Amino acid sequence: MAQEPTKQPTASEVMWIDHLGLLPGDASVHISFNAVNSGVGSGLSGLVIQSTTTGDTATGGGNKVVWTALEVPPGFKVHGVRICYENSNPRSHIDQVRLAQVQNPPSSALVLLDDPTPLNHNGPICVDSHPPGTPINPPAGALLLSLRVKFENTADKIVVRGLALHLSL
Repeated sequence: MAQEPTKQPTASEVMWIDHLGLLPGDASVHISFNAVNSGVGSGLSGLVIQSTTTGDTATGGGNKVVWTALEVPPGFKVHGVRICYENSNPRSHIDQVRLAQVQNPPSSALVLLDDPTPLNHNGPICVDSHPPGTPINPPAGALLLSLRVKFENTADKIVVRGLALHLSL
C-alpha cells in the first residue's frame, strides 16, 4: 500500500491582527464599534470609521488615517496586508495602505509599502495590498500600519471587518 506523502508546511502565512485596535490619526477621524451591528450593509460588527471633515487630509495637515503598531512573530518577514471591509457608499473609502518602519535613531519612519489603490467597493470584500518592493524585515525597526481614509460625505461610514499581514519565514 502506498504511503500518503507528508504535507510540507507552507512558507507563506496570513496572520490576522486586531483591527479593533486601530487608532484615529487626528481629531477629525472617529472610530466606534457595536458588537451586534455596524450599521453598514449586512450589519456584521467591525470597526466603524467616520470623519467630521471631507477629503483625505487631516485637519492639521498630513494624511487622514487610522493606524496601529504591528507585532510580527520572530523570524517572519512581511509581504503585504489584507483588508476586509465594507463601505456605506463607495464615494468614501480607504484610499491608501501604508507600512512604515521606524528608523534608528527613532526620529523618522521609512515607507516600505505604499499602495494607493482605492478600496471603494461597497463590499463586503477582502482585498490584498500590492507587495512591497522587497519583504519587510521587522527586526530592523518597529512597523506602523496606516490606512488613509477619504470621505466625500461626513454621513458615510467605512467598516473594517478584518486586517491581516502576509508573512513568510
